[in-house]
Amino acid sequence: MINTGSINGLRGNKTLIDYSATKGAVIALTYFSAQALLERLGPDVLLLLQRVARLSTTVHRVAPQHGGYGPGMGPIELLLVRHGESAGNVARERAEAAGAEVIDIDQRDADVPLSPLGGEQARTFGRWLAELPPQRRPQSLWCSPYIRARQTAKLALDEAGLPLPERVDERLRDRELGVLDLLTVRGRRVRFPEEEQRRRWLGKFYHRPPGGESWADVILRLRSWLADLERTEHGSRVLVVGHDAVIVMTRYICEGMSEAQVLEIARTSTVVNTSVTRLLRSEGSGPWQLDRFNAQDHLRAHGSTPPPSATG
Repeated sequence: MINTGSINGLRGNKTLIDYSATKGAVIALTYFSAQALLERLGPDVLLLLQRVARLSTTVHRVAPQHGGYGPGMGPIELLLVRHGESAGNVARERAEAAGAEVIDIDQRDADVPLSPLGGEQARTFGRWLAELPPQRRPQSLWCSPYIRARQTAKLALDEAGLPLPERVDERLRDRELGVLDLLTVRGRRVRFPEEEQRRRWLGKFYHRPPGGESWADVILRLRSWLADLERTEHGSRVLVVGHDAVIVMTRYICEGMSEAQVLEIARTSTVVNTSVTRLLRSEGSGPWQLDRFNAQDHLRAHGSTPPPSATG
């Protein structure tokens, strides 16, 4: 049994014992000589420290995962892909072109499926995946729960012959628009003029429509999701199938952007259906580097380039 008196005797002395659970390390810093430390602690306490030190060695021998990266290392690649064209994208374009106020679709946003073109886009992306060398293919899949995203992931992976288990996460869903859902630009201005004024005043980043989300709200849930990736994806290449807002806001977080920078991206580019955005970091930790954004080469190569779809 450990002599507690020997531990109590250390009170008031300038001795620090710092135990780090994540590294399994014990560091003893003292002003005493080794002989004085032995006398004050007693052999039983020193024996305990030796046992903890041996535990530290054992912890660091845990087998690495995914190509030699050990625990504590997050993913090394994020392959962010927007879903294929959806029936909602088609209905929105039709309503905007007609000057209508309401988008004519009878399904809630989460249940809107791919259009026929969207299905072909997903298969085209799958053919591109199949052409990647083995060392560049994704090793895990995270997907929005919305039907159009899950259909895109399934069609693409089936086409590529790449059997990845599907991990559906509600934090990857599209931005919720609240009372503005199913309204065109004209519909918002006519039916909610005060809300339009508030949006112009606050800006896209902070404006939250009643019952909906701001960009900052989406970023908050994506930060939580990325933290989970750090804990569960050790040195892996991760395929993420989601929505335009998810892709742009993930870039915002990973690249440490400002509000002005992310607004400029939104102003100058539209994330195309099944386009590819790739973020890399070689060590599984630290800052991310953008490799490509909104890339559409695979679509052009197979003759599937779509007209840009604004949102969803």
